[in-house]
Amino acid sequence: MFRTEEVMFRYYIYAFIIILFDQISKWLIVKNMKLSESIVVVKDFFNITSHRNSGAAWGILQNQMIFFYIITLIVIIGIIYYMQKYAKESRLLAIALSLLLGGAIGNFIDRIFRKEVVDFLDFKIINYNYPIFNLADSALFIGVGILIVYVIIDERKNKREKTSL
Repeated sequence: MFRTEEVMFRYYIYAFIIILFDQISKWLIVKNMKLSESIVVVKDFFNITSHRNSGAAWGILQNQMIFFYIITLIVIIGIIYYMQKYAKESRLLAIALSLLLGGAIGNFIDRIFRKEVVDFLDFKIINYNYPIFNLADSALFIGVGILIVYVIIDERKNKREKTSL
């Protein structure tokens, strides 16, 4: 372990910053836009669209709030556990987990206080209208990507160590 608890605290600050920006952006959307209102940012590519989602990604599991409360609490506890136990040894893992923690808590706050998640980032890629999402979703997506990279790197390192013995 080469990181102290003070250095690990930095990764919780990163998660807090994600939560803060996520909640401010959602508040601005709710306060300043009507539901379904859309602002063109880049024609035929990117809009800011006021949208609500009472489900998960791509609108699955609509109106299953108790399920989301339970799962999200389990995920948050798991992320904090892994941050405390394993992330001290890897900056990449710590970054991935801080993104996941910030994203999970950001959407959890919406589910608790609004009973739905505020989404607003609306992309059309070629002819595919990508599901509308938010900053917390972005943090989750990037966090999962970094976690996958970490696992691949860690597995390769472990294989090299086994073959060198």
